[in-house]
Amino acid sequence: MLDAVVAEEVDALWCLGDLVGYGPRPNECCAEVERAASLCLVGNHDLGVLGRIPLAEFSDDAAAAARWSQSVLGAEARAFLERLPSQGLAEDVELFHASPRDPVWEYVLSDEVALAAFRLTSAPVVLVGHSHVALAFVLEDGAVDGAVVPGGAEIDVAEGRFILNPGSVGQPRDGDPRAAYLVLDLDARRALHRRVAYPIERTQEEIRERGLPEALADRLAHGL
Repeated sequence: MLDAVVAEEVDALWCLGDLVGYGPRPNECCAEVERAASLCLVGNHDLGVLGRIPLAEFSDDAAAAARWSQSVLGAEARAFLERLPSQGLAEDVELFHASPRDPVWEYVLSDEVALAAFRLTSAPVVLVGHSHVALAFVLEDGAVDGAVVPGGAEIDVAEGRFILNPGSVGQPRDGDPRAAYLVLDLDARRALHRRVAYPIERTQEEIRERGLPEALADRLAHGL
């Protein structure tokens, strides 16, 4: 996926969090993001692995994967995750792992929650993650309109205010199993939603080899 991003010739790479907690390579993920990203946020699964959120607050499968991640997380990866914030600001874009109202836990999945997020922010573009679903909400004339965004879609962000969710690289949940990312062109005022195929079968094999819950491997093939 990072090869595809590099091919876009972007100026910076931003990560909205949840580097660890589900996948079979937590240390490698942390090292690669630390190397490539100029800005990275901490997500709820990262905080769970760090022990800063009780694992009782997660689903059984997520908690089991987090416990395994805790057992293999190296000192360098832990130190990287420990210093990450849950929200940030870059180039007049506000970024949150979850939402402005609750940067760790709240899902921005409805027009009502999006409206609350708009009221708590001022940037023309707000980026959120957490839901694993590529979404776009626009605020115009006090009204919010939102929808799931398919790969390949291009959004003109020149007029109005926007909340955009890039989707998920490793655990998409919108029915498209390909890795999702967003290219934000602030000069042209456009956002490009991208999807890239990756070797899902290899990741599934590694999940099973490490004894992680079978459901975490199965869902990758369906993007659920």
